[in-house]
Amino acid sequence: MGLFDFAKNIGNKIFGSEEEAPEKLKKHIEKDNPGIEALEINVEDGVATISGKVDDPAALEKVVLMAGNAMGIETVNVDAVEAPEQTEEVLYYEIVKGDSLWKIAQNIYGDGNEYKKILAENLEVIKDPDLIFPGQKIRLPMS
Repeated sequence: MGLFDFAKNIGNKIFGSEEEAPEKLKKHIEKDNPGIEALEINVEDGVATISGKVDDPAALEKVVLMAGNAMGIETVNVDAVEAPEQTEEVLYYEIVKGDSLWKIAQNIYGDGNEYKKILAENLEVIKDPDLIFPGQKIRLPMS
């Protein structure tokens, strides 16, 4: 799956220093664990390197987004995660100023009511649908 880029200076403030980042990110991900086992995280120079095992490719995508949407993380590397190949089409969407889940659903799916689908697919990433922020990345299944 490789590397994913994020905005380093935008996101949820999960840790204060890079030294505490691995432990804090691990706790953050395990709190709402989307399905990763044997999770290990290393952070160096804004790069979060994640290892572990998932049985569902969506779980890996959620782990990536949970780590990458943290302030101070610029890149997420998941080469060391054992995961099956993704078989569904997924769009990674970056929130822009003025977005709402309703607006995104209207633009992507053609129906604002589909915001519930977006929320359901991003429960670990979006804690409050009214508190999404520019630069935050979410996953949008296209099937």
